[in-house]
Amino acid sequence: MKASLEDISQVKKKLSVEIDAKEVNKKLNTAYGKIGKQTKIPGFRPGKVPRKILESYFGSQVEADVASELVNESFPKAVEETGAFPLNQPQLEKGAVELNENFVYSATMEVRPKFEVKDYLGLEAEKEIVSIGEDEVLKKLEQIREGNGKLESLEAPRPIQDGDFAVINYQGFENDEPLDGIKDENFLLNVGKGDFHKSIDEALIGLNKDDNKDVVVDFEEDYFNDNLKGKTVRFEVLVTDIKERNLPELNDEFAKNLGADFEDLKGLKEEIEKNVVAQEKTRVEQELKRRLLGKISEGTEFEVPQTLVDAEVAFSVKSLQANFERSGASFEKAGISPEMLKQQFGPASESRVKERLILGQIARQDDIAVSDDELTEGLEKMAQGMGQDVETIRKYYEARGEMDILQEQMLEEKTLDYLVENAKVKEVEAGALTPDKSDETEVQ
Repeated sequence: MKASLEDISQVKKKLSVEIDAKEVNKKLNTAYGKIGKQTKIPGFRPGKVPRKILESYFGSQVEADVASELVNESFPKAVEETGAFPLNQPQLEKGAVELNENFVYSATMEVRPKFEVKDYLGLEAEKEIVSIGEDEVLKKLEQIREGNGKLESLEAPRPIQDGDFAVINYQGFENDEPLDGIKDENFLLNVGKGDFHKSIDEALIGLNKDDNKDVVVDFEEDYFNDNLKGKTVRFEVLVTDIKERNLPELNDEFAKNLGADFEDLKGLKEEIEKNVVAQEKTRVEQELKRRLLGKISEGTEFEVPQTLVDAEVAFSVKSLQANFERSGASFEKAGISPEMLKQQFGPASESRVKERLILGQIARQDDIAVSDDELTEGLEKMAQGMGQDVETIRKYYEARGEMDILQEQMLEEKTLDYLVENAKVKEVEAGALTPDKSDETEVQ
């Protein structure tokens, strides 16, 4: 076997393989030998059918099977020999399979780019000082309070106010024709939040239960729902109920009812402060790492494999879809098309892929690795955070074949810690830096 590699681009390669005629003949003879023993053709005894007759009956199928067998056997060896490990399913071009002739085929594929990362140690970066005020603790406490509030229909009839929860039936019309999918019953809308459209919120204020109203909405060109963007739509709206959120009093009894062994409101506030500080420390550290990695990425140029970008985009779309489904929604109901999301997520996905490739290359250049002990320690931390046994977590990842993925994620985090340890970090006042949102997945 002879294998050679042709560079189409930094990440796209064409692997050409040539297999000696002796191996081709051996495969053909074996294939026809098996067929000859199994085939019954009128006028010939089993095993005595001439080769030419067998070729006339089964030639095309035998040649296709032999070609596949030759490729399957030689391709892994050719990849190992040339070091061109494919990231995607290669596009194969096969030559003819003929007796006494070499068999030639090629495989076009994407591979990881080869590049060197330079000047990644000793970089200057800013880090915010962790500072938590009483207002932030009270804000979190209020969120917990709201989360424990109850939505209840109004006891005394009154018109809808800002902040109420209106239960409505609606149907959308364009040019007096009903719009497919723009209809719902018992739709709960938090008035004033602009979750549907601010024009709907404004129109609902002042309405009473059982009131009907036509509302005309001019949707923006960048509205998130593909079925509504840029359209002028008339909604027929019926208010079926008005609810308000009744909040519990903030007292010792409220804290005790939350569980977690809180004895009073003071204990709850102390626990909230502890959690908020921990979250803020994590945020500050992650922002520092993103800034450092962003600087390195800006100074490192290479071609990013589209295969990896597509996989990252698909993962983002799938994750968002799962979030929708957990909340009882769907892309279809929201008028969101996967194709629109793929376009929107593309740039951020490419950046994330590039940064992961950079981290992997830095780890190789500086011999950074995750040991078995570190992997076990990481699993123990995960198990502790989830309240699970460490072996249960290990078996979960092993059963899904994701231990390598977990180890790669841990290696990336270890490499980021290494970059921070070797950076020149300057502390600045809290709030002085603009948060980096490059890794966030948003639907606009």
